[in-house]
Amino acid sequence: MKIQWIATTRTKTWQNASCAPGRASEVNLRIGDERHQTWEGWGGCFNELGWMALSSVNAAQREEVMRALFDPSEGCRFNIGRVPIGASDYAAEWYSHNETAGDLAMERFSIARDERFLIPYIRAAQALRPDLKLFASPWSPPTWMKFPCAYNYGTLRWTPEILRAYALYFVRFVEAYRLQGLRISQVHPQNEPVADQKFPSCLWTGSQLREFIRDYLGPAFARHGLDCEIWLGTLNTDDYDGFVNAVLADPDANRFIFGIGLQWAGKGMAQRVAAAWPEKKLMQTENECGDGNNTWEYAHHVFNLVHHYAINGSHAYVYWNMALAPTGLSTWGWRQNAMVTVDAQSGRITYNPEFYVMRHFSRFIAPGAVRLETKGPMSANAVAFENPEGSRVVVVANPLKTERRCVLGEGQRAVTMLLQPESFNSVLLLKGAQ
Repeated sequence: MKIQWIATTRTKTWQNASCAPGRASEVNLRIGDERHQTWEGWGGCFNELGWMALSSVNAAQREEVMRALFDPSEGCRFNIGRVPIGASDYAAEWYSHNETAGDLAMERFSIARDERFLIPYIRAAQALRPDLKLFASPWSPPTWMKFPCAYNYGTLRWTPEILRAYALYFVRFVEAYRLQGLRISQVHPQNEPVADQKFPSCLWTGSQLREFIRDYLGPAFARHGLDCEIWLGTLNTDDYDGFVNAVLADPDANRFIFGIGLQWAGKGMAQRVAAAWPEKKLMQTENECGDGNNTWEYAHHVFNLVHHYAINGSHAYVYWNMALAPTGLSTWGWRQNAMVTVDAQSGRITYNPEFYVMRHFSRFIAPGAVRLETKGPMSANAVAFENPEGSRVVVVANPLKTERRCVLGEGQRAVTMLLQPESFNSVLLLKGAQ
């Protein structure tokens, strides 16, 4: 079995490693023949503070980071990007695309602010990855559509006039981005509908999402001829019956919904969603964010998140803030992790542990790959995929503080690898290699 093995430890990143022949009788990680979901890709979110951090260094450094994230010939090879509709909690200021109270016809709708921060960020990625897929979600509706009238906390005012106008708000967003040459492939009606936060947010129930999608958003997209998909997301709850079941069990709402987006507590119902609605795509929409310290321990937590979503039917995984300034401080006071830290004062670019976690998956597992079954004691820390051209990829972690012997088996062949303590490992099994 000819393989390429890349290992990352606390002290050495992205190192070539060597394996030895193994015995089939000693295999503790076996790749089986059972095939599961087709993988659609990896990505991150375009946030204002990320582009501001990247804009604080010179063009060559900025290009280096963007290549490390998006270039299909190197780095993480991201092919998916999340776009906030209005301010996310990592916007420099809170805003929506229409703060003209009572403008039900959306005549004053504008994405002019996005042209300052988000659109240049997206274009920099698209220049490297022309096939970049974009999905979008709001953190808050325009304030005049809410009670109370504020970006944070509160709910949507539940009147037919407001609901029709809010559906049109989504239509205008998709159309405006398309005029910029940026195709939004899917929208999710609300970021974290059960999060009542001091940053931009809005509470929704499952029955409200059902009514809005069924009676307003779906018909508005159809009426305007948009080929943008509507997803039920991004759900931050494991209340399957209160949200997913409540919405999809309604055939009139179901017909408008292409997939389900889960994040944070949503991971608790991933398996149920995939089993109950296999005809719908399942996507992890936001990586859990940490506390700005970017520790090796939290990187293992992120590895476990990716593993959890992959083995429970997700078709994609999306990181949150790809790049931030040191400490990752938001405008509302929370410090969060990032794949890359950009220090404007020193000009230093730091690739954090979670950059390597994501790279260990995304560098080798390509869009169109099919997940394969894994068996044995090491399978609890491993996933396997077969790429479209036939190569196979195993990503395996050793979370223990001691070296661990992994005997990887495929058919009658086996290799032995000594996984370093607390390491992440990618193993590429080349097509046709003996």
